[in-house]
Amino acid sequence: MELCLLKLHRLPRVFPVVLLVLLWASCGDQFRPVATPLTPPPPDPEATHFVFVIDGNGFATNANGTVNPGSSTRIDVSGDTNIGIAQIGLGPVHAALLPNGTRIYVANSLEDTVSSYAPSNATAVTTTSLIAGSIPVFVETTESGTVYVANFGNNTVSAISVVSNVVSNTMNVGIAPVALAETPNGQKVYVANQGDNGTNGSVSSISTVDKSVNLTIAGATWLSPRSVAVRSDSQRAYALDTGNSTLTAINTSTDAVTGVVPASSIGAGADFMRYDAKLNRLYVTSSTGATLSILDASADPPVALTVAPITISAALPASGQTDPCSGAAVNPVSIATLPDGTRAYVGSYRFVPPSGALCSQISVINTSSNTIIATISLGSTTVDMANPKPTGCNTAASIPATPPFARFSVSLAASADSSRVYAANCDAGNTAIVRTLDNALVLNLPAPLSDFKTANGSAPPPQNPVFILAGT
Repeated sequence: MELCLLKLHRLPRVFPVVLLVLLWASCGDQFRPVATPLTPPPPDPEATHFVFVIDGNGFATNANGTVNPGSSTRIDVSGDTNIGIAQIGLGPVHAALLPNGTRIYVANSLEDTVSSYAPSNATAVTTTSLIAGSIPVFVETTESGTVYVANFGNNTVSAISVVSNVVSNTMNVGIAPVALAETPNGQKVYVANQGDNGTNGSVSSISTVDKSVNLTIAGATWLSPRSVAVRSDSQRAYALDTGNSTLTAINTSTDAVTGVVPASSIGAGADFMRYDAKLNRLYVTSSTGATLSILDASADPPVALTVAPITISAALPASGQTDPCSGAAVNPVSIATLPDGTRAYVGSYRFVPPSGALCSQISVINTSSNTIIATISLGSTTVDMANPKPTGCNTAASIPATPPFARFSVSLAASADSSRVYAANCDAGNTAIVRTLDNALVLNLPAPLSDFKTANGSAPPPQNPVFILAGT
């Protein structure tokens, strides 16, 4: 009896606990804690609606004995208009935009600096100084904290903090680094070192964690690597070697070579490569062979999606007009892919040295059939062969050219909404705007005026667009 009374005495204290347990169980998932993942800041919506054109201002000295600075032009995608110009450094050749679109960085090859500014404020330009003789030629970043710069002149890569905009590390790599590619996960940077003066090039890798360098990735015969790319899953890097016309696949975890694509699949003299994350493809151009190769990057190594590289043919002149570049070889040098994955665009030019005639064009590739469906003429210009101006444009189809020359005579970029393709036309001094709905050339937007002096006192020619990039 006493035991029963004791149990009844404890019941009022136990009952509330039991009741709470029953209530919790009866409510299903309503009151269960839920972990909400934190997402990084989204890209700046303004930056995605613009493209940025890097304009060179020549590399000859002016009356004051100095070289004139270049500029960065901001083009509104929706209005096809120039809405802002930033003054940058001497001999700009390449640029990169932070992933969140908040700042653009420009390599100035003639003064060993990197210019940077927020797209929303083109007047507040910061200059980051590099070691004398660096000759920066390429800028790359996929992370929010660091920008990497390939220094052609002293065989190094500089790491710039985006917080302070000062150099935080300088890493020694191979001879004459000309291109960089950072893995999307921000763990490694791959460097194409093209070599120089009879010395073979190489491919290096940099750990972004401790900035250690694998100076030469073994397992491949490197001659003159000139382009690198990384797959969207960060598991593979690709190096294009112009010297032996091969494409090498690299395991990013171990830096081991997993396979080599031969020249028969990418074309002799292949010299530029673009990775398309939407379709997981590689597009490779050969300026000397006038071809485009398309490869499936899901295979290891990548496999060609066409029986042979696609031949890039010359644009036909408009009805009733003559072709000033008739018979000249086509030099494909740049590629842009639409973010929606439907088409790829190849920028090419033809050059006639005796007359100085230079014709630019864009070939349109249907990514479903992997065929050319249109060729858009961007018009022609004339290079003064008797009195050539030191514009810095690369009309010799050398990719990349020796600094301070531009990497491309024609540089392409696609807008984030896939509605436009832009072609920075270096010798013509303008940016061609192509509407992708019907692949029509809608406008040639002139670059800012240069500082070249004219004999008759007329307006100077425009600056020379050397590179273009789009908000992502």
